[in-house]
This record gives sequence, structure tokens and C-alpha cells, in this order.
Amino acid sequence: MKAGVMRWGPLVVTLLASSGASADMARRRDAVVEVVQKVSPAVVYIGTEQEVESRFRRRSPLEEFFGGMGGEQGRQKIEGLGSGVIIDPTGIIVTNDHVIRGASAIHVVLADGRSFDAEVIGSDAGNDLAVLKVTAKEALPIAKLGTSADLMIGETVVAIGSPFGLSKTVTAGVVSAVGRTFRADNRVYNDFVQTDAAINPGNSGGPLLNVDGEIIGINTAIFGGGAQGIGFAIPADKVRRIVDELTRFGKVRPSWVGLDAVDLTPRAARQLGWDRSYGALVTAVEAGSPADQAGVKRGDIVAELGGSRIQDAEDFDTRVRGYPARSAFPLVLFREGATRTLQLTPSEFPPRMVESLAWDRLGLKVKETRGVLSLSGVRAGSAAAEVGLEPGDIILRVNNQPVTSADAFKEALITARRGRSVLLLVRRGRYGYHITLPFEQDRGQSL
Repeated sequence: MKAGVMRWGPLVVTLLASSGASADMARRRDAVVEVVQKVSPAVVYIGTEQEVESRFRRRSPLEEFFGGMGGEQGRQKIEGLGSGVIIDPTGIIVTNDHVIRGASAIHVVLADGRSFDAEVIGSDAGNDLAVLKVTAKEALPIAKLGTSADLMIGETVVAIGSPFGLSKTVTAGVVSAVGRTFRADNRVYNDFVQTDAAINPGNSGGPLLNVDGEIIGINTAIFGGGAQGIGFAIPADKVRRIVDELTRFGKVRPSWVGLDAVDLTPRAARQLGWDRSYGALVTAVEAGSPADQAGVKRGDIVAELGGSRIQDAEDFDTRVRGYPARSAFPLVLFREGATRTLQLTPSEFPPRMVESLAWDRLGLKVKETRGVLSLSGVRAGSAAAEVGLEPGDIILRVNNQPVTSADAFKEALITARRGRSVLLLVRRGRYGYHITLPFEQDRGQSL
């Protein structure tokens, strides 16, 4: 009997140890671990190359030895990095626009080590989103694009990406806030998900996930140059709208609702019976516009858009920009002591209105002659006239976008119309000038 015990004792101990380890691993396998194991195969590393003009080329060894100047202008390659996530097994990848902007080559590396060259399907700087495509012989692993409409403050989230080039890095935290607005790089960003999950350089374009492993945002920004505990992601519902536009059209079609809104002052709020500190006041509605058809009236207070509060007129304009043409959204209005909800469906900006947009708000008329765009008129008393613009001046760029035709000018102006100003590159004779013109808001041109 003793011999039997001694003979089987080590095996019993081994089995018990193995059973204990399995039980311990089962206990440690929480929701975060399951999310990482489920989604990591769909998260990719993105490397980019960009060629830029270099003031001086590097000197050769002979020039170094003999002291040559090597001062000719040349081209220099700059490498960048970021993250992305596969959302379709055919190789459709979502990332940030700033990750791939200006890249001459884009390389995608999967979690299993496979590498692909990627093409850009579409990109939108205004929403900082881009869609890439890689071609593989078989279906690729994907992450499911969820919804951000039901996010709860405090719920657990997981970020996966390649911070500082360290691929397959995982951080976890909670949803700190939704509908967040912040300023970075001289731009205002609206309607973002805020999280305390660490998001560092290289995380941009990677997914923010809920405990079900669904994408609830695309990581895109670091507040204050990497302040700990503050990161931001584009909410999934906006991502879905923009990705659909980029996939179908290669760009986001500018939307138009046909109303003007201004900041709501405390005095105006009291007069209208509105006892809240947020909202925007509708000052004009274009006849026949989407806003008019939906039932918006002059004097209405816009309280909510898409399920979250509108803080002011700028917030309203920016949030509308996140809805492409023909993408409906609910609008909550306050009128005559009561709130009401309308469905508003933006349309594409009417081309017939672009000429009046340029004349009424910028004071400019343009004409195209043999691939050159020049001014044919400048409205007296406008800011354009005050800075000295004259007929015959040639327009080269609008907000850094090249314009060589009337159609290109119209498209650039439609995109720029919601800003407070527009930057023009104007040539007169041999010289070029950058000129900033304010958009005049008081001449009845709706957005």
C-alpha cells in the first residue's frame, strides 16, 4: 500500500499543480484579456514614407574629405508610424488621416507578421479619418464596428496600437466623457470620446474597444502633448458615417442644412424662456432648404444634435460637418416653451449658391482662362477690397488646396465655408501673397 502511494504520489502532485494553474488562469482571464485575444489579430501597424524637399543634400565621402559644400537642393525621405484596424475581411482598414497624409508609400504589418503595401481609398482631414485597402489571398481577421450612442461614463475600454513603434501594445481604462470638445494644433475638435486609457504617439488610428470587443472609437489625439490620463477617440457612429462616404465616393460630400445660428446670449435665452446655459439660436432659415423642410424656424433654440447637447454656434456647425449629405440626424429644438425633436437630413451644397457665397461673404468673382483662375471682380467695401485685391489677380490656392479651375474653386469654397476665414494664395506679376479673408456672416448666406 505504501509502495502504491509512493509510486503514484508524484503524479498526483503534478496533476494537482496542473489543475491549480488552469484554475488560476481561468480566474485571471478577465474581460480585458478576452478582448485583446479576440481583436489583436485585426489591429495593424502602419508605416509611411514621405518625400519632402531638402534645402541641402548630404555630402558624399569625397566632399566631406575635400570640404565640398554639397548645397544643391534635393529630396529627403521622412518615415512615420501609426496604427489601424481591419473592419472588412477583404482588407479594408480604418486609420487617421494624419497618419497617412502626404505619404508616398504606406506599409501595413499584421499581427501575424505579414506585410502589405496599402492604397488609399479615401481620406478626410476635417474628420481625421482615412480608409486603406490591402490585397491578401485569403480573408483577413476583422474587428466589429460597434456603436457609440450608448456609451456609459465609467465603463471599461481597451486601446490597442503601436505607441512609439511598439506593436501590439495594450492599455485599458474607462470612458471619461463623451461629446468632448478640445483644442490642439490650432484646431478645435468636437464630439470626441475622452478616455484615461493611455494613448501615445503611434496609437493614432488604432481602435478603442468595449468589453465585448467592439470598436467604439478610433484613437486620434493626445491632449497637451501626452498628458497622462487624457486621450481622445472619434466616436464609432461618426466613424461609420465617414467611412461609408470615403468607401463609396473617395471623399466626404460637403453637407448643407440651410440655416444660420449664433451663440445664445443669457438675455436672449431669458426672453425666449430657455433656462439652460447651452444651445444655439437660429437666426435665418433658407427657403426650401433641408432645415426648412424639416420644420426649423427662425428664433428656435438648437438644444441637441444626434443625442448630445449643443454648446454654441461653433459646436453646432462642427457637429453638422460630421454628418455627410443624406445622413439624417435628430435635432432637438426649444420653441415657445416646449422642446420638439425633428429629423434633419442634410443635402449637398447647391452649386448655384457658390457664386453668391463667394461674392456675398468674400467679395470675389472668379473666371477660368486656359487653366488659370483669376479675379474678375472685387466687391467695393469688402475685406478683399480693403486688402487691395484687384481684378486680374490669380488665385493659386484656397486653404492650401490648389485651384486651377472654377470647379476646383467652388469645391474648395464649399469645404471652407463654415470657417471664420479663408486663406488665399494670390499671385500678382512675379510675386505670390498669402491673404486671409474673413467670411462675412451678416449677408444672409446660410450654411
